Amino acid sequence: MGVAPGSKAERKAALDAGAWMFNVVTSVGIIMVNKALMATHGFSFATTLTGLHFATTTLMTSVMKWLGYIQPSYLPLPELVKFVFFANLSIVGMNVSLMWNSVGFYQIAKLCIIPVLCFLEILFDKVRYSRDTKLSIMLVLIGVAVCTVTDVSVNSQGLIAAIVAVWSTALQQHYVHHLQRKYSLGSFNLLGHTAPAQAASLLIFGPFVDLWLTNKRVDTFNYTMVVTFFIVLSCIIAVGTNLSQFICIGRFTAVSFQVLGHMKTILVLTLGFFFFGKEGLNFHVAVGMTVSVIGMIWYGNASSKPGGKERQVYIPISEKIQKHTMLSSQSDLGQKL
Repeated sequence: MGVAPGSKAERKAALDAGAWMFNVVTSVGIIMVNKALMATHGFSFATTLTGLHFATTTLMTSVMKWLGYIQPSYLPLPELVKFVFFANLSIVGMNVSLMWNSVGFYQIAKLCIIPVLCFLEILFDKVRYSRDTKLSIMLVLIGVAVCTVTDVSVNSQGLIAAIVAVWSTALQQHYVHHLQRKYSLGSFNLLGHTAPAQAASLLIFGPFVDLWLTNKRVDTFNYTMVVTFFIVLSCIIAVGTNLSQFICIGRFTAVSFQVLGHMKTILVLTLGFFFFGKEGLNFHVAVGMTVSVIGMIWYGNASSKPGGKERQVYIPISEKIQKHTMLSSQSDLGQKL
């Protein structure tokens, strides 16, 4: 009673597509809600809001543990501390980068995450990319740059913030994949370990970081019913965003997650033109969108071909034994996701 290879591959493709759609919907949703919260209602405390996001995520993982959906798992404290450090630095770095840089330079900095991730995969995971895979990534970056980068003005403090933001984001996303593989952790397991630590650290330091960034205090803000509703909505969607990021990086790789992430940029732009009028949609934006979509389709084909993106496998014996014992004590979370 073996499963036909075709149906197994189809099931994997369907789950991959589902995981990615989940990420797209929650990410685009949270961008729209946070835009309303920050631009329209003046709630500019991004770091504290992220702390609230992780507190809500912690609540969700606690309920899942209580219901028995999350099995007990192990993550050493030094690994957790390293992950939380990079993740929080990434959040603060991105916020500071957006504040100190022009939108154009902020977008260029975000595009640099992919080359940095490729470098990390080559260095630590011994991944080799085919020529087509490299060229398709370049095409995606060029396309997204053409449609998102407008004014590019650089200053020294903004440049430092952008470098910190790019490297910490790349390291955090690479680390998600690394920890899931090394400790055989499912997306829920890893989130169960990291969310409480991130929530605690961001809720303690977040208000001070926001005070430094905005010169406003989070506790003296006028919380109307509408603002409170948007904060709660933002937190609920964030649970999905956090979970879907881990699911996607676990199922694909950090580089593929970033390439797919630029699809969200194109989607946000398209939805913006669709809902908020046609201003800003000009010839070069349309060309940029087309180029990046072609690049993404090419990347999908090139990286999935044999030799498109290969890891030279070397697993120490101790890690094999550790992996085996962990797998036997864990149910396959992949089946549940």
